[in-house]
Amino acid sequence: MDGGMLISYKVLCEGDFYSSVTIEELLKNEKVLRLIKSEFATGHRNIDINFDKGNATIQLITKKDIQTFEANKNDYADILVLAEEDATAKKLFKKDCSMVELVDIETFSNK
Repeated sequence: MDGGMLISYKVLCEGDFYSSVTIEELLKNEKVLRLIKSEFATGHRNIDINFDKGNATIQLITKKDIQTFEANKNDYADILVLAEEDATAKKLFKKDCSMVELVDIETFSNK
């Protein structure tokens, strides 16, 4: 098998934030409703906000930089270890940041 892989990952920390809220939960909040009305319906009265009750979700996640490195296709089984080694070599691990999360794996052929 000739070729390689472009591996993308991000470093995870203990204090990272992750939360999600549905549009329905968001629009139940009076402060959010007032803000939307004042921003998009300025000067109008008796405005009601309706929405489709589909399961639209907003995620609040700590923003992370995506790191990349190249590996041989034969090293597929060791991708996670290689990502950790790459993070160590780039000195990305700190006190509470000692894990990696794989984001994407792209293959390419050597011609």
